Amino acid sequence: MIFNSGALGSKPSAQPEICNGPRARFFVLERIMNDLVAKAAIDRRIAEIIVPVVEDMGFEIVRIRLMTGKESILQVMAQKSDGTIEVDECGKISTAISAVMDVEDPILDAYTLEVSSPGIDRPLTRLKDFAQWEGFEAKIETEELIDGRRRFKGPLAGVEGDEVLITIPEGTIGLKFEWLSDAKLVLTDELIRDVLRGRKDAGQIDETQFDEIETIIDGQEDK
Repeated sequence: MIFNSGALGSKPSAQPEICNGPRARFFVLERIMNDLVAKAAIDRRIAEIIVPVVEDMGFEIVRIRLMTGKESILQVMAQKSDGTIEVDECGKISTAISAVMDVEDPILDAYTLEVSSPGIDRPLTRLKDFAQWEGFEAKIETEELIDGRRRFKGPLAGVEGDEVLITIPEGTIGLKFEWLSDAKLVLTDELIRDVLRGRKDAGQIDETQFDEIETIIDGQEDK
């Protein structure tokens, strides 16, 4: 099994949702079936198995993907409610997932389990992600053509009801969350700086390291 902490973590998120008991757990799983956390049928089946386990450990599942090819890889992206995760925490999640997957055994072939953070240019898989990262540039793809296009790129402008707002050259538009097939942040200097600042404020990187990276970013911008 492979596990890693991803890039540098993520921007702190809003307060975590609190759910207790079987009825609340049902609604958590029902929500996942309707968003980008787990899209394929096998991903949704895996979500039913591992989401309760991971959430009981105090973490959030950001994305689940079973990628098949010459070898199968089960990719699980997770984080704490503050948007961060450490290497040892990825290891604990990996161990817990392996145990429950061995019992349920939903994947027929051999596979490698990979647990990581969402990284800096993270996928946006839940409606709350688009509100959390308002102001940062993102790429969004839709299932069907919307006014002749499927791909949209620009600064996120928050959410309104069940619509994701994004500013493109023509102006700010709203895309229903259920229309989306994929979405992720664009890796920019502004995003890197913001994530680093958040980790510095949380004491997760030392000030010297932060200043060195800031200097590199500023040097790239001057070119």
